[in-house]
Amino acid sequence: MAAINIDTIGKGVPTKVKTPILILMTMALLAVSGCTSVGSATPTPTTSPDKVTLAMGFIPNVQFAPFYVAVDQGYFSDENLEIEFDYGMETDLLNLVGTDALQFAVASGDQVILARGQGLPVVYVMTYFHRFPVAVAALDLPLEEPRDLLGHSVGIPAPGASYNGWLALLYATGIEEEEIPIEFIGYTQVASLTEGRIDAAVVYAANEPVQLRHAGYDPYLIYVADYINLVSNGLISNEKTIAERPELVGRLVRAILRGIRYTIDHPDEAFEICLQYVPEAGGENREIQMAVLEESIRFWDSDRLGYSDPEDWKASQEFMLDVGLAQADTGTGEMFTNQFIVEP
Repeated sequence: MAAINIDTIGKGVPTKVKTPILILMTMALLAVSGCTSVGSATPTPTTSPDKVTLAMGFIPNVQFAPFYVAVDQGYFSDENLEIEFDYGMETDLLNLVGTDALQFAVASGDQVILARGQGLPVVYVMTYFHRFPVAVAALDLPLEEPRDLLGHSVGIPAPGASYNGWLALLYATGIEEEEIPIEFIGYTQVASLTEGRIDAAVVYAANEPVQLRHAGYDPYLIYVADYINLVSNGLISNEKTIAERPELVGRLVRAILRGIRYTIDHPDEAFEICLQYVPEAGGENREIQMAVLEESIRFWDSDRLGYSDPEDWKASQEFMLDVGLAQADTGTGEMFTNQFIVEP
C-alpha cells in the first residue's frame, strides 16, 4: 500500500470529496543513544540544518497533518532538520529508496514485503497507521461478521490495497473467493451504495464512511483489522542510511512522532495548521475534512506510537505468500526495526 489513498497512495478517490483523501500514511521513530523522551527539547543547533526530502507519494492532504504540525511547531527545526515534502506521484518509491536515490518515503508494509523479496534493502522504521484502514461498508445489509456478505454483491474500487484488504478478510475468516463474487466499480463506492447498485463496498475507512455519515447515512462497517491487521503506512528508509546515519533517522522519527502526538491531542489546532498547506480543506469542505482527520486519528493512535508489531509483520507476509501476492519468503525481522522508537 504506498502513501495516501491506501491504494498506492495516489489513486483517485470518490468525486464527491473535493479534496482527495489520502491514505496514507506515516510515522514515528528515533535512535539517539541515551535519549529517553521525544518531547524533551534538543540543544540549539550550531550547524546548518540537514536537508531531508520526504517522499509523500500523493498531494497535500489533511491526513498528513502530523507532518505539517511538526513543521509548524518547530519539531523538525528542534532536530536541526530542514524538510522538503515531495508530492510527486512516484509509483516506484520503494525502488528509489532501496537504491538510495531517496533516503525516506511514506509507504506501506506490503510494498516493503514485496521489495525485500526482490532484494531491495528497504527498512520500515516507524509505523504511522497502527490499524489497517480498509473496511467493508453497507447501508441496507446489517453486517455483524464477514459471512453476512454471502449471497450479496460487493463492489471494490480497483486492484490495490483495498483489494488486498478484501482478500485478507476472506483469508482470515476462511471464506473462499468464489463464495462472494466481487465487482470492480472504480471509486464510486458512495454513489453505488446510496443508489442501491451494490449491497456492500470495500472502502477506505477514513474516507467513504465519513462521506456517508455526512450525507445522513449510518453505515454498517466491518473492519479488516479486526480479523487481520496488515502492516499499513509507515516511514521507510534503507540499510545504508540506517548504518551510516542512524542519528539522522532517529531525529526524523522523533520529530514525526511528536507531530503525531500533538495531532492526536490537539486535533482542532492540527486542522488549522493543515489549512496552511491544504487551503481547499476549508470553506464548504471544512466539516467533512475535519471529520476525515478525526477518523484518521483513530487509525494512528496507539499506546506505543511508531512501534511495529512483529506478529503483524508475520501475519502479513504469511497472508501474501498464501494467496500469491508475494513469492519470496524472506525474514520479516529484516523488514522493520523498532530501534528508533521512543515515547513521545
